[in-house]
Amino acid sequence: MARHDSRVDTYIDKSAPFAQPILKKLRAAWHKASPDIEETIKWGVPYFQKNGLVGGMAAFKVHVSLGFWRAKQMSDPEGILGEGSGMCAAKFSSIDELPSEKVLLSYMRAALALNDSEPAQKKKRESKPVKVPEMPADFQKALQKKRKALAVFEKFSPSRRKEYLEWVMQAKQPATRKRRIAQAVEWIAEGKPRHWKYTS
Repeated sequence: MARHDSRVDTYIDKSAPFAQPILKKLRAAWHKASPDIEETIKWGVPYFQKNGLVGGMAAFKVHVSLGFWRAKQMSDPEGILGEGSGMCAAKFSSIDELPSEKVLLSYMRAALALNDSEPAQKKKRESKPVKVPEMPADFQKALQKKRKALAVFEKFSPSRRKEYLEWVMQAKQPATRKRRIAQAVEWIAEGKPRHWKYTS
């Protein structure tokens, strides 16, 4: 049984009159290509997924685009895929410009086959190392006076140390800086992160 998403119905209904029949035909083709395909909305437009994202469609002012998540790995015998990076979307300004159902299904099934053989992997964001500012002498001295605070601070993650250091260093007045150091030492000794009030 086809898995439809009511948000896609809403998207189609709100699209321009020229786009609605194109979107409906593309949607029907996706479900004919695979009865197990699922609909969803991502980045504000309809997408179709099975073993990860397969493709999507979107309505613009003068055209509708049909994109394939792994377009770069697909062949393009009919020359309908656009140039450039990303999903290399095909563009249609009227329903008469759509390829035949046979062609649409061949592209959609090719995209599905890619995910069947090798499920689409989510790109992992490489986490950049946190650059911790150099410890100011006055803050270091205050921490050393309270050994517990110093021990806790040294066990903090780089990001937590950075939050405290920046808070102290951003104080514009000497009196403000002094207050912040005293407050920081107190919180650190209790094992609290800089923004503990908002995380507890």
